[in-house]
Amino acid sequence: MTIALSIIALVLAYLIGSFPSAFIVARLSKGVDIRQVGSRNMGAMNTFYKVGFWWGVLVLLLDISKGALAVAVGWQLTHNEYLQLAAGFVAVLGHSFPIFLKFKGGKGGATCIGVLLYLMPWGGPILLALFGIVLLITRFPTLSYSIALLGFTVIAAFLYREHSPAYIIYTLILLLIPFARYIPRIAEMKKGSGGGGWKHVVMRRNLKDRL
Repeated sequence: MTIALSIIALVLAYLIGSFPSAFIVARLSKGVDIRQVGSRNMGAMNTFYKVGFWWGVLVLLLDISKGALAVAVGWQLTHNEYLQLAAGFVAVLGHSFPIFLKFKGGKGGATCIGVLLYLMPWGGPILLALFGIVLLITRFPTLSYSIALLGFTVIAAFLYREHSPAYIIYTLILLLIPFARYIPRIAEMKKGSGGGGWKHVVMRRNLKDRL
């Protein structure tokens, strides 16, 4: 592995992560700026609510693919495990701070999914199961996939022991990006919950109940 290839891998990872999927899909499909509607987040969930279900699915798949592709590029260029982990981290930063949109992007949850699924593909069924269970209880998609993502720490501990604790630590560090960026949104939801308080923030009436 050369320094030049490492730099190229990280730059490509950032550019891949910076690809503004939600912005482009919303513009081309409905002519709206996704950053100006709904939660104003440039991500799949806002696209689901404000553009359409299948457009949201498309954005979700694109954003997941960004994370997986960035890690794959990092590995193919350097064949270094630490560099591929760094490439995944940089891709999530790219999604959150895209150069193409003046560094104002989304939270990076779906891109994290792509990174972690590439590294731990056996976690896919478990991720879906956790997401489904929590969604049935809370009817809150964002909370559901957040808890599912945290499940990758358990997946790393039991299914990828040869990489533990590196994958556990990496997962926690990676998820700090979307979790930290979600804090202002949590405060906004609490404010908009009316008399429901935190219970209404966590336990939604239905999937369309969006604070």
